[in-house]
Amino acid sequence: MPQSMRARMLAGLPYRADDPALVAESRRARALTHRLNAADPADEAGRRDLLVALLGGFGADSQIRSPLHCDYGYQTFVGDRVFVNVGLVCLDVARVTIGDDAQLGPYVQLLTATHPLEPAERRAKWESAAPVTVGANAWLGGGVTVCPGVTIGPDTVVGAGAVVTRDLPAGVLAVGNPARVVRRLAP
Repeated sequence: MPQSMRARMLAGLPYRADDPALVAESRRARALTHRLNAADPADEAGRRDLLVALLGGFGADSQIRSPLHCDYGYQTFVGDRVFVNVGLVCLDVARVTIGDDAQLGPYVQLLTATHPLEPAERRAKWESAAPVTVGANAWLGGGVTVCPGVTIGPDTVVGAGAVVTRDLPAGVLAVGNPARVVRRLAP
């Protein structure tokens, strides 16, 4: 029996996003992010309710400033005491995990979606994804891009504008494009 496109997506297999069930889920996420992005910033309780409805998990004392953009929402899990500045793009086709006490600067991009290299497969609208993990107490500077399948270790700092194409260990400073470790940080 063939798997649904949603089941294929959740299993990390190639899938087509134009499947009606996935289109409906994406539409739901866009509607919730629209409401969130239009909400009064002073209405902390209302904004929290929208984030809880949208995301797979949203920890205590966490904050995400608008605007926020995501594909599905339910694939994103935010720990406790997380601060996310304006403009997060979270393409959460695969699971995105943001650990406790993490800080994300403005206009960070967490990208799980990938597309085939072969032209025929792209024309046929196949795509896939790989999870992204931001460790506890990590700090991603403004404009950082994290590519599919990447894990950033706990206590790691990624400098502004870096493009993270490979896993980063715990407790380091990484900068550049592609991001490279430039030094260890004190524990």
